[in-house]
Amino acid sequence: MKYPIAIIITVCLILSLMVSFCPAETEEDFKISEIDEATFARMKGKSYKDDCPIPLGDLRLLHVLHKDLEGNTHKGELVCNVYIASDVLEIFKALYEVGYPIERVRLVDEYNADDETSMRDNNSSCFNFRFISHTTRISKHGLGLAVDINTLYNPFVKEVNGKRNVEPATAEEYTDRTKSFPYKIESGDLCYRLFTERGFEWGGEWKTVKDYQHFEVSDKVAEELYPNYR
Repeated sequence: MKYPIAIIITVCLILSLMVSFCPAETEEDFKISEIDEATFARMKGKSYKDDCPIPLGDLRLLHVLHKDLEGNTHKGELVCNVYIASDVLEIFKALYEVGYPIERVRLVDEYNADDETSMRDNNSSCFNFRFISHTTRISKHGLGLAVDINTLYNPFVKEVNGKRNVEPATAEEYTDRTKSFPYKIESGDLCYRLFTERGFEWGGEWKTVKDYQHFEVSDKVAEELYPNYR
């Protein structure tokens, strides 16, 4: 069936207008902010504990967008060190633009800074002043220099006193990395490439410990920034 040229032109104009009114990401969707009073009030006594030696001025709040497994767009936020803030913002923007699924990006303070609870909820986060599990050494998260992505499906696995330890404890089924499942991070995938191209190390490549959710700056960088952090 042939349509009159006027109808075709009208349809094209309507489609053009529809595209022009589709909301696009704005500067507010992906931005870096200093830690203001309202944000610090959420962090104080939780991720930013009373004995935290990291100056508040070294931290930044990132606002990002991310898509879940169904392709739904969500607003997220995380606190990280100013040293990695621009890189992390660009990584999240690149992941969002191609629809790489990330289920949640919330401040760990919404989980009372309890890492286990945050991980069980598959939350992606960065800063939380704490020590490496089963050690007395400050975690790179305690410096805001490490990012965890899709934490339930990419657990931390370590032998502790001869016993297998999995964090979160609900993630045992995801320790078999030969299986396929949603939100899985693998060597060579986009998330891996974006972080490692910017100098981050992936915990999934460690030898004695596996931390599949974890991307961090090198010890050299951390020690240059904070010589006494160990």
